[in-house]
Amino acid sequence: MQTFIDRYIEQGRQEGRQEGEAIVLLRLIERKFGPPSEAIRRRIADADSDTLLRWSERILSADTLDALLH
Repeated sequence: MQTFIDRYIEQGRQEGRQEGEAIVLLRLIERKFGPPSEAIRRRIADADSDTLLRWSERILSADTLDALLH
């Protein structure tokens, strides 16, 4: 049985992973397309892990920022 503390710790780890994924994606976007707007930064910060992973894979072939995020 998972205790409240264990769930809290795991939630913190997940949030940390997502934040790291978002930071890496933002750096890749900046390198490829230039500095992202505040709206793009918020969209990435609000994205879940699956979406961040999909966008991170798509950056390899996307020609535009719009193509990357849609």
